[in-house]
Amino acid sequence: MVTTLGPVRAAMAGERRMLTVAGLVGALASACAVALLGTAAWLIATAAGAPPVLTLTVAAVMVRAFALGRAFLRYGERLIGHDAALRGLTGLRVRVYCRLERLAPVGLAGFARGDLLTRLIADVDSALDLPLRVVLPWAQAALVSAGTVAFCIWLWPSAGLIVGCAVLAALVLTPWAAAAVASRSERRMAPSKALLASAVVTALDASADLIAFGEQSTATRRIAAIDAEVTALSRRSSAALGIGSGLGVLLQGLAVVGVLVAAIPAVLDGSLQPVWLAVLALLPLALFEVLAPLPGSALAYQRLRGSTGRLDALEAVADPVTEPALPLTVPAGFSGLELRGVSAGWAAGDVRALRGIDLRIRAGEHLAIVGPSGAGKSTLAAVLMGFVAYEGSIELNGIELSAAGSDGIRERIGLLAQRSHVFGTTIAENVRLGRPGFSDVQVWGALAAAQLDDSVRRMPGGLDAEVGPVGMRLSGGESQRLALARVLLDPPPLLILDEPTEHLDGATAQALERTIRTSTGGSTRITITHRLRGIDLDDHVVVLRDGRIEAEGSCRDLAAGDGWFAEQLRTERDELEMAELIAGLPVGVAVSRVPTSGQAAFRG
Repeated sequence: MVTTLGPVRAAMAGERRMLTVAGLVGALASACAVALLGTAAWLIATAAGAPPVLTLTVAAVMVRAFALGRAFLRYGERLIGHDAALRGLTGLRVRVYCRLERLAPVGLAGFARGDLLTRLIADVDSALDLPLRVVLPWAQAALVSAGTVAFCIWLWPSAGLIVGCAVLAALVLTPWAAAAVASRSERRMAPSKALLASAVVTALDASADLIAFGEQSTATRRIAAIDAEVTALSRRSSAALGIGSGLGVLLQGLAVVGVLVAAIPAVLDGSLQPVWLAVLALLPLALFEVLAPLPGSALAYQRLRGSTGRLDALEAVADPVTEPALPLTVPAGFSGLELRGVSAGWAAGDVRALRGIDLRIRAGEHLAIVGPSGAGKSTLAAVLMGFVAYEGSIELNGIELSAAGSDGIRERIGLLAQRSHVFGTTIAENVRLGRPGFSDVQVWGALAAAQLDDSVRRMPGGLDAEVGPVGMRLSGGESQRLALARVLLDPPPLLILDEPTEHLDGATAQALERTIRTSTGGSTRITITHRLRGIDLDDHVVVLRDGRIEAEGSCRDLAAGDGWFAEQLRTERDELEMAELIAGLPVGVAVSRVPTSGQAAFRG
């Protein structure tokens, strides 16, 4: 894949003026460092001849001025340059986050969590290298080198040409040598670190299962193998940096020796004053200190290419849904939702998970969408939320869904997923979730509606209680109730409940179902579930199978028939009766009874 630095350049483009100022200030600081050594050499060499003190006064003042100038100008360069670069970095991070938000959740299915975390943090942070470690060092080295070489040529042309040749070799050869040795390893560094982060995050997330199955050693071996690869890449980069730095020291020594060879005969025949020999000999030493960062700059550039390539990969991912150029405004409230001939799949070219869906939902209606796993229920929820593109027509409040902006859709439709994310922060911040305008009283009201307020009051800190990473300090039922409170803080006109009681035990699931019915009784509600016991007899039910609507009607009518819904409902009732029977058996007492439909004889 061809890698460009376009995103990073674009992020820093707005700070170009301040970065230019930082480059000029830095060049002055480097020039002061070179001039300091040259002036000090002249001062010491001249003082050795015991001249009148006034002869040395100007040079002594210049030494102090250059010493102070080097320190203050370097501080100014760091301050201006880092401020501008960090401002550009902020813009790039916001851009990458917006891109991730635009792709979520469907477009991010091919990326691991740790990999996305690395792209958002480490790969974006590497953008600082472009101005601070690549552009500014090269610009400063070129400007100071040109001035120093010109001064050396003015002093003694042959010596100046030798310094110029050494400097040119240092500008070209040392970065090239370092890049040639480490180009492959530096470009692989960012992907390898991302793979390591992904492996660590995955292992931590699955630590309980790994321990339960005794596979933690397998995970640690995989992490160790990836870490060994990252270490090997780092060693190769260090070796490349050493080669480049070594070449720089070699060229520095050759420059000094070359200057001495060229200038000493001139001093001996009187063409050049002896004091200038010290200046010519020491100037290359100071100049090559300015050139020393260039091998590191070459490696930083290679590393930046690897990180930018990973950011380019995010840009290359096709948008799951195309945003309209001029989105229409969805009218406030909810007046109805109508689907006509809707088909959809999770990705272009995939088998259609929905095929020819015709459905109408009225305001205030409670609709239950049921069906076996893989029937297309979650796909339908994703389509209605604007996460997945569709074919056909969907009108929300009379506005075609594809013509409305995603923000407008989600202002009218809310989603309570089967596994809503709980952030590692306080109860209050989890309920508000980026809506700081709501008061604590309103948060308590939402918690009360979700029947979680009593549990929160018992927690140390109440609303300020920390729930831990991904809500580790909460039970499964409490996590779902917290997610429900988040929705109820500012209830949407239409609420989609996608398997809200999945992964919960029977008692907790039934309690949460009662809470949902109580707290959302006045709202239009779409419940996607494969549990049928929580459906009211008068609820409108749609049976999805193989991406199509197989049956539609009230729960009472469908239960009286002989289709999938009635059969599944009877099976669930039998399972419930069996569970109640087993729960009522005394331990160690044999029970013999005639099996009923769906039951078997059990012995304790």
